[in-house]
Amino acid sequence: MASGGYDFDLFVIGGGSGGVRAARRTAALGHKVAIAEEYRFGGTCVIRGCVPKKLMVYAAQFSEEFEDAAGFGWAVGDSRFDWPALIAAKDREIARLEAIYARNVSGAGAQIMDTRAVLEGPHEVRLIATDTVVTAERILLAAGGRADPFDGLPGAEHCITSNEAFHLERLPQSIVILGGGYIAVEFAHIFAGLGSEVTLVYRGEKILRGFDDDLRDALQESMVRKGIRVLCEDTIVAVEQTAEHRFRARLKSGGALDADEVMLAIGRLPNTLNLGCEKAGVELDRKGAVKVDAYSRTTADSIWALGDITNRVQLTPVAIHEAMCFVDTVYRDRPTEPDLDDIPTAVFSRPEIGTVGMTEAEAAEAFPEVEIYRTAFRPMRNTVSGREDRTLMKLVVDAGSRRVVGAHIFGPDAAETVQMIGVCVKGRLTKDVFDRTMALHPSAAEELVTLYEPSYRLREGKRVDG
Repeated sequence: MASGGYDFDLFVIGGGSGGVRAARRTAALGHKVAIAEEYRFGGTCVIRGCVPKKLMVYAAQFSEEFEDAAGFGWAVGDSRFDWPALIAAKDREIARLEAIYARNVSGAGAQIMDTRAVLEGPHEVRLIATDTVVTAERILLAAGGRADPFDGLPGAEHCITSNEAFHLERLPQSIVILGGGYIAVEFAHIFAGLGSEVTLVYRGEKILRGFDDDLRDALQESMVRKGIRVLCEDTIVAVEQTAEHRFRARLKSGGALDADEVMLAIGRLPNTLNLGCEKAGVELDRKGAVKVDAYSRTTADSIWALGDITNRVQLTPVAIHEAMCFVDTVYRDRPTEPDLDDIPTAVFSRPEIGTVGMTEAEAAEAFPEVEIYRTAFRPMRNTVSGREDRTLMKLVVDAGSRRVVGAHIFGPDAAETVQMIGVCVKGRLTKDVFDRTMALHPSAAEELVTLYEPSYRLREGKRVDG
C-alpha cells in the first residue's frame, strides 16, 4: 500500500541503468514502486550504446589480430567478415541482457509498465498507452538522452546516427562521420576495422576536445596511419542522395565526399521533449536538461532526476551512482551527494584511451607548479608483430602535495589499466607511493611505477624542462 493516498510511493520514468537501479533498490526497501519504459529496458548503454558498441569494437579488432598473428608464427589464411552474423549475434546478446534487466526489476517487487509516461503535475503521471493518470508521492525522471539528429542540416534525413549504425542491413564500403568526440572516434575505428573506407570530419582543430592534448595528438596520428581520413577545422553543410545507398556530403571548405552512409555523431540531447516538465514545475536549462540540486532534486519538491536527462556526466556508472545516492537520500535517511570527481573514462579506439583526473592543461591552471611524468614506447607484442602502434603514458602531479591528480594512457588495454589507476587518483595517493610500488615485469603498466624523474615541469602554467 502506497503512503499518503497515492497509487505509488515512487514512479520512475525510464528503464535505463539509473532508473532500474533506483526502482529495484526502492522496491527492495518495501516501497510500492512503478517504472515505465516506452521502448526496451536497458536504456542507452545496453540497447544502443556501450554494450553493442563494445561488441562491435571486439569484432573490428580481429582484422589487426589476424595481421599480427603472422609475426608470431601463425598462418591464419584467408579471412572473411560476415556483417549480418555480427548483427545477429549482437542482437541476441542485447535481448538476453534486456530480459535480465526486466527480470531483476520485477523480482524486486516493482511494477513494470510498458508505455511512454509523461508528467501531468508534481504527483501525476500520464500513461500514454492507456491514456490514464496515476499518482505517486515521488517521481524520478531517468529518461536518458538521444543522439542529436542535427535537424538544421539540409539533408539530415539522409544521415544515420549511432542508433541506426547498430542495425544497418549491410556494412558500408565507405562512410563519412561528422563529429570529433568519443562516439565519432569509436565508430570510425569500428567501421575501418571491419573494412570500410572512413572519413571523419570535425569542426575543431583536433579531435577529442576535453581530453589531454598528448592523447588527442597521439590518437589522431594513429588514425591517419591506419588509413582513416581525418578532416579537422571543417564541417558538413548539406547532404544529398545521389543514388540508392549513395550520398554526397558537401563540406564548408567547398569540397564534397561521396559515401554509402553519412553518420552524425555531434552529441546527445536530454529526453525532455514533450515530457510535461512545465506542467509539473520542473525547470530545464538552456540545453533542455533537467535542472537538479546537489542531491538530484528538481525545482519541483516531489520530483528528482538522474542520469543523462540531467546532462551532468553522461556515463552509465554515473547514472547508477546517482541512483544509489537518490535512494540513500530519500528512502534511507542518509543524504548523499553524487561524487562526480575523478571519474575514469575510456575511448575504445585502436589502441584504447584511458584517462582519469586532471589533464595537463587543467592542472596547470589549478596548481602553482605541476610535474609531468611521460613515456612513449612500442609495446612488446608490436616489436614482434611489426605493428607501428605506440603506447603513451602520462602522470600529472601537483608538485606541492606530490599528489597524482591525473593519469592518461593511450595503448592496448588502457581502459583496464586506468580503472585501477582511478582508485589511486581517487584515493589521493602521492607520486611517492607510485615510486615505492614494485613493478610487475614484463607489462606495459609497470611504466607507471618506474617514472622516477619528471619529463618536465609547469610553473605558473609555463613549461620548464627538467
